[in-house]
Amino acid sequence: MAIAFAAAAAILIAINLLSIIIAGWRMVRTGTPAPPVMERSPVSIVVPSNGIEPFTTETLARAFALDWPQYELIFCVASPRDPVIAEMRKAMAAHPAVHARILTGEDRISANPKLNNCVKGWKAARHDWVVLADSNVLMPRDYVAHLMAGRRKNTGLVCSTPIGARPQGFWAEVECMFLNTQQARWQYAGEAVGFGFAQGKSMLWFKPLLDGNGGIEALANEIAEDAAATKLVNRLGYKVHLVSSPFDQPLGRRSRHEVWSRQARWARLRRVTFPLFFAPEVLLGALPPLLFAVTAAILFGVNAYAVAAAVTAAIYLPELALGLAKGWRVSFLSLPAIIVRDVMLPLVWIRSWGSGAFVWRGNAMTIGTKDCELEEAV
Repeated sequence: MAIAFAAAAAILIAINLLSIIIAGWRMVRTGTPAPPVMERSPVSIVVPSNGIEPFTTETLARAFALDWPQYELIFCVASPRDPVIAEMRKAMAAHPAVHARILTGEDRISANPKLNNCVKGWKAARHDWVVLADSNVLMPRDYVAHLMAGRRKNTGLVCSTPIGARPQGFWAEVECMFLNTQQARWQYAGEAVGFGFAQGKSMLWFKPLLDGNGGIEALANEIAEDAAATKLVNRLGYKVHLVSSPFDQPLGRRSRHEVWSRQARWARLRRVTFPLFFAPEVLLGALPPLLFAVTAAILFGVNAYAVAAAVTAAIYLPELALGLAKGWRVSFLSLPAIIVRDVMLPLVWIRSWGSGAFVWRGNAMTIGTKDCELEEAV
């Protein structure tokens, strides 16, 4: 029994280290210029928005300052009374050379409010290449070039995970540790070995491909548009690929409740859409290998404290090194934030297996065991 526990701990530590090595090899440091792109076709960028966020002014300014020969911005807002529209108009007035439009209204094609908000923008896009970009992505000047450079011969979709940046307060630091060295790391490691999953923050589509296979309405087949995109692309025989350097998402201040509810929502979405891939997530983080290793140490009669310290170092030091190597957020709060994250991971996993209601962008939603519902806006 002691040998079995020790072996389980060693396997989990090895898998954790391997994922860090693969992700580190797959990604380049934040701020690295995009690889050269020969094809510089016109691009439509569809940005669904809802309300003013802490960094709205900056993210809008970045969207109007992209280094790409020809692109259009299509801002999609569900309510014509949304205050973010005034901010968009200010940005448009300050950058008259960039073709931009604001479209209001909502097409209820799914239980996903963001997808419903995107429909009008997708249909209005004038170009064959379309980017669906969340409003809180901090686009670098070579944003489009990074996405275009991510294409390969078998690519059906190019995406980027969000990298948490500019946290204010401890719980925003915790969210950085969820987003960066946890979720982004595993997503890039998975893509590198052939299991690419779409990420809805930034998605580059070849419009004729999606239009020829059900159109944007096909993304309503799952509650999460990125899950539907992954399944559609794979069904067509293509792959989801990621950019070489993922884009920042400035966080600002986060509360404990916000971090918990966001992670619980994402976990429930993963559980509903990809249950077989989601089930092993309970083994992620430091707690499972730490529990196995300490149990083995007690059974072997060796110093359990020394074993616990060794396991903790083997898990956390490479993870922090990955963050430093890629230019991500690492501070004196990062280690306690990682520990809190790893305590939350199994609790979030357990919570995800039940039904639950939450408010997403002003919409009440319920995620059950097999389906999801969008209720009346609140």
